[in-house]
Amino acid sequence: MVLAATKRYTATEYLALEDKAEFKSEFINGEIIPMAGASANHNKIALNLCRLLPLVIGNQTYEIFMSDMRLWLPEYSRYTYPDVMVVAGEPIFVDQKQMEVTNPCLIVEILSGSTQAHDHDSKFRQYRSIPSFQEYILVYQNGYEVDHYVKESDDRWILTTYRGESAVIKLSSIQLEISLRDLYRRVTFD
Repeated sequence: MVLAATKRYTATEYLALEDKAEFKSEFINGEIIPMAGASANHNKIALNLCRLLPLVIGNQTYEIFMSDMRLWLPEYSRYTYPDVMVVAGEPIFVDQKQMEVTNPCLIVEILSGSTQAHDHDSKFRQYRSIPSFQEYILVYQNGYEVDHYVKESDDRWILTTYRGESAVIKLSSIQLEISLRDLYRRVTFD
């Protein structure tokens, strides 16, 4: 049996293809990986979160990006589309097109059955290569549950799991509290 070789792409080739594509794909070290569509609950959670995130707290401004903004991870030669990213201050883009950001302080992934293990493990390991990255939130779609990682030092992250409708996430990178009741507003659990 002969196995077909997977075509490898450069980052430049990927970006040219992605500009014309009808659907989004991630780029991982030369491979282009098509992304699956998102459920209604996924979209509701992302929208709820973006509504709750402030653009200004005190004298600090924030930029909030949803799933159409790419994140560039140069150490891993990877372009990915996190569900929500927050940048403290001015975003740093790869180029003048402003299609890829490089400096989020907070990244949120809304988990599905097919992405849960990947988001918990390899994506999180790769996200930690970003110097500005301080907080990682993983939101489950099937009930009131959120895993929240906060950076304590370069090699130490603290995990807190929030469960139940009355739980409140205490964000540290943007000094904000978000109730799970508000995060999951209008979400229907199976």
